Amino acid sequence: LRAARERAADRMRRRYCFATLEAALLGAEAPAARFAGLDARAPLFVTWKKRDGRGELALRGCIGNFSDLQLVEGLREYALCSALSDNRFDPVSADELPLLEVSVSLLVDFQPATDAFDWTVGEHGIRISFLDPVTRTTRSGTFLPEVAPEQGWDKRATLDALVRKTGCRGPVTDDLLPSIKLVRDRSSK
Repeated sequence: LRAARERAADRMRRRYCFATLEAALLGAEAPAARFAGLDARAPLFVTWKKRDGRGELALRGCIGNFSDLQLVEGLREYALCSALSDNRFDPVSADELPLLEVSVSLLVDFQPATDAFDWTVGEHGIRISFLDPVTRTTRSGTFLPEVAPEQGWDKRATLDALVRKTGCRGPVTDDLLPSIKLVRDRSSK
């Protein structure tokens, strides 16, 4: 019963994100939130994927926040931000709406890892920070739990990709790995 309630709540959060984006793109009034837990707070990410001509889904935007956000405000803000302001992509257009799917990740169970490999692919999301050996600046980045299995990555490939995602241009060496501070989390979808 609890799992069924959680799935229903997730569907309502996703519908709210979609209606929020649709209203913004079409110049309509923003929708009212109608889902359980309106006053709940959680770190969250909103992910948009677009179906291509072969029916495959490709990332179209994903942005979130690690602060405890009030869900309605957080979903409203990040539904739009991830669709319109993810600098890896052009803003989503109204023409793309029929091809989009959205997911909402509520992050829970944050735990500092003992090392860069102290996490489980497909179970944990990871957030890393480290000192870039070339620029001497702190870099940070995150992947949600589903990223590694969707890409077919093992732990090392995931860490390599995440270090690159942070903007680090130097090689990902065995010397760099011990300097990585990693926090793992889980996602409630």
